[in-house]
Amino acid sequence: MRVALADDAALFREGLVLLLSTAGHEVVGCVADGDALLDLMTIEPVDVVVLDIRMPPGPEGGLSTAARVRSRYPDVGLLLLSHYAETLYLMRFLEIGTERIGYRLKERIAGVRVLTDTLDRIDAGEIVIEPALARRLVDRPSAAGGPLASLSPREAEVLRLMAEGRSNGGIAATLYLSAKSVEKHIASIFAKLDLPASSAAHHRRVLAVLRYLEAQRELDAASPPGPAGA
Repeated sequence: MRVALADDAALFREGLVLLLSTAGHEVVGCVADGDALLDLMTIEPVDVVVLDIRMPPGPEGGLSTAARVRSRYPDVGLLLLSHYAETLYLMRFLEIGTERIGYRLKERIAGVRVLTDTLDRIDAGEIVIEPALARRLVDRPSAAGGPLASLSPREAEVLRLMAEGRSNGGIAATLYLSAKSVEKHIASIFAKLDLPASSAAHHRRVLAVLRYLEAQRELDAASPPGPAGA
């Protein structure tokens, strides 16, 4: 793939260029901010853009830059990287799009295998979400009650993997289930979360993710603040 990279941390940027090259991708440009990335894309064809969430312009310039890229180049894949698995980032990430897009932690992407898998899934049209964040989002609302309380432990596992962007086949392989069993669990999740049967299958999966994101936001809003200085 032809990849453009934007990150204001020079050391990480150079390391990622080496990883991408080792994985067989062509890095067509390497810049430090969103404006330079958009300038680069006017002259270089790009398959996937890799960019830091917290880079210029602004404190979260990667998110705004990703939205600008998606608006101008809807077929270009997006991989957003961060040091932090933040629910707020994920909410804004999902507003940008739910296809050909990924959100991963920098510490997890620093390996050829994980990086290659992530880029291949984005190139195939999938949404890829950091597993640690998906797990936290599913587990916390389920334990506390709320919209996901009716899900069985196995259904919660399936939903977590759906939130990571895994296909039915990927879920089946991870949980050592048959494809038919995965389909039954997903149908049960859709029913328990009251998702409309008229929606396309992919859209219903995204709606399921948004359901528990909303549950997480409600849970965080209801939680008392921690002690001073925490």
